Amino acid sequence: MSEISATPKILVTVEVEDYFQVGSFERLIDKEQWYRFDTRIERNVRQALDLLDQSGVRGTFFVLGWVAAKLPELVREIVARGHEVASSGYYHRTIRMMGPSEFRDDLLRSRESLETATGRRVLGHRIPHFLGPKDLWALDVLAEEGYVYDSSLRPLFRQFAGEPWRRFAHKYGEGSRSLWEFPLSTWSIAGLCLPIAGGNYFRQFPHALVKRAVSSWHRRYSAPFVMYFHVWELDPNQPRINTGSILTRIRHYRNLDKMAWILKEYLRDYETTGIAEHLGASTSPAAERAPRIEKAPEPIRVRHAAAGVPVSVVVPCYREEASLPYLANTLQSLEEDLGADHPLYFIFVDDGSPDGTWDALQKHFGSKPNCRLIRHEKNQGVAASILTGIRSAETQVVCSIDCDCTYDPHQLRDMVPLLEEGVDLVTASPYHPKGRVKNVPAWRLSLSRGASFLYRRVLKQKLFTYTSCFRVYRRDSFAPLELTEGGFLGVAEMVGRLDRQGGRIVEYPAVLEVRIFGQSKMKVLNSVLGHLRLLGRLLVMRVFGPPVPPRPLAVRTARPPDTSPPH
Repeated sequence: MSEISATPKILVTVEVEDYFQVGSFERLIDKEQWYRFDTRIERNVRQALDLLDQSGVRGTFFVLGWVAAKLPELVREIVARGHEVASSGYYHRTIRMMGPSEFRDDLLRSRESLETATGRRVLGHRIPHFLGPKDLWALDVLAEEGYVYDSSLRPLFRQFAGEPWRRFAHKYGEGSRSLWEFPLSTWSIAGLCLPIAGGNYFRQFPHALVKRAVSSWHRRYSAPFVMYFHVWELDPNQPRINTGSILTRIRHYRNLDKMAWILKEYLRDYETTGIAEHLGASTSPAAERAPRIEKAPEPIRVRHAAAGVPVSVVVPCYREEASLPYLANTLQSLEEDLGADHPLYFIFVDDGSPDGTWDALQKHFGSKPNCRLIRHEKNQGVAASILTGIRSAETQVVCSIDCDCTYDPHQLRDMVPLLEEGVDLVTASPYHPKGRVKNVPAWRLSLSRGASFLYRRVLKQKLFTYTSCFRVYRRDSFAPLELTEGGFLGVAEMVGRLDRQGGRIVEYPAVLEVRIFGQSKMKVLNSVLGHLRLLGRLLVMRVFGPPVPPRPLAVRTARPPDTSPPH
């Protein structure tokens, strides 16, 4: 390997990750949910490759090991088109998520996945969210594992103020336990280091300002300028994830349509290369390695007493065009899981959607023999849609799920067996002490819990949650119901009317997550006033209505959910 050239240049690095795998969404989307998303990474990687080809540029692609395991042919194409493949870890985890031992395992697993896909040595590494002054132990681990270089430092503001040389490419460590570090380049103003190396900063800051800063770097320093971008930044039409945070939306989506032409300017105006080529390091064919990660054993499945009973799953849909690809991938997994024990039938009820929901339903589910599509000519509300599905079902066991999968449908594996003889309803309960809520806004939780508090005072059956749409019904108990409320209120009214009839309810502690795509259809003020109106009506029915039939009540709580991932 030769010494680093002193010729000023830009080192082009590309982050290969999909739009749902980014750091902005790591608190919202677990890696166990990645399989649910429609991937766009193949299209985006090829667009990045074409962009570099047009400028005659060879760069370094930092690729997730997970991507290499799922799409090895895509990673091989990166190498075939003249670029270096380096590691970005296996699951896009930051160093703060891992200790030294776990970090080492992640390095080994990622490198094995990449080298298996490409047949080439992996020399370099970059960790998401970058390394700070307290994280330099990770460089020792990288050197011990034989990595030639790392590119995970991004001096920010006063970080490394006492070590200004860390802003530039430098050797870390000594002897055989050393490697090159290529920090992302920054602009120094009044002693502060400001990020200008690409990605979000190219999109957010005025182009003229950043271009001036890059030009200033080349005038002042002989060290290479390290630039990066993510392949999803070339995709302005990517699905919009409902983050709930304005700053996160700005960070991720603003000026995506600007990225391609900005990159073309830098690729045209500067000498560019990848990191390994700059070092003169060879990514010669990788030596055979013994597999370090063994395949996890298949989980032991226990068939429950209700196994074999056919189950219908009702999915009410209203303006859910954006959510349906996510739903389709989730239900495919549900069929592999729950379908092993129950013949499954799906009933999709389009509740008069004015967008492309009906066409999307036809596209994803219309040709499947176990799927039935029903359409309301006018919007009637979620409860009316669930009742339509229940009445259309040909099975005694009928489930209703949310189209946006805010409750993981895999929880039905534990819920369906609870619809035992004499039980009319199994309802999910995230507000149960053994339930859980993830990332749901506090105001929504307050309203929903407040409603449940009031329903407990009016109804005989003391549940923790009355408003969940995620349920398992006995068809004969609900098909005859006539509701006065068709929307979200009708979901609570179902429980109220069952309570009046002396029905039996099992409450299942469930996990509720925030909606990923689209917006909630609930109108807050109308919902609050509607619940108060319904509570008043149920109270009158309880005080002045006919006596409840002498049927034994058995409201009980199921065991806590198994929150382990289905895959």
